[in-house]
Amino acid sequence: MTDDYDDLPLVCSCSGCSSAAQMANDLAVKLDRDGLAEMSWIAGVGGDVAPLVNTATADRPTLVIDGCPLECAKACLAHHDVAPDHHVNLAAEGVPKELHTDYDDEQAAAVFDEPRDSRTAGPDQLSAG
Repeated sequence: MTDDYDDLPLVCSCSGCSSAAQMANDLAVKLDRDGLAEMSWIAGVGGDVAPLVNTATADRPTLVIDGCPLECAKACLAHHDVAPDHHVNLAAEGVPKELHTDYDDEQAAAVFDEPRDSRTAGPDQLSAG
């Protein structure tokens, strides 16, 4: 774990109202709290908040975690001509998008722990070196 977050990859996630969106957000929070990535606020990027846009456009490896096929987090970055180095869409991982309910904790743990291919690389594959 590092205290210098500038050395870590950046993670941005969906944080909408569905169970899948909340799983995406919680997975990003876990990466941040475990010292594997620095989480940034994607709504601020989408809202053109200058300090958050500056963070998102800095030269750092970036992981985006979206909850559903709408891919709002990825779209917020695209608005600023940022393409993530790695993108995970939880719907493609079999996570259901449900309203008014929580996500399954066991499924979230499985999604976080499962190995990723080059399309959906995990945080261990995001190091700048």
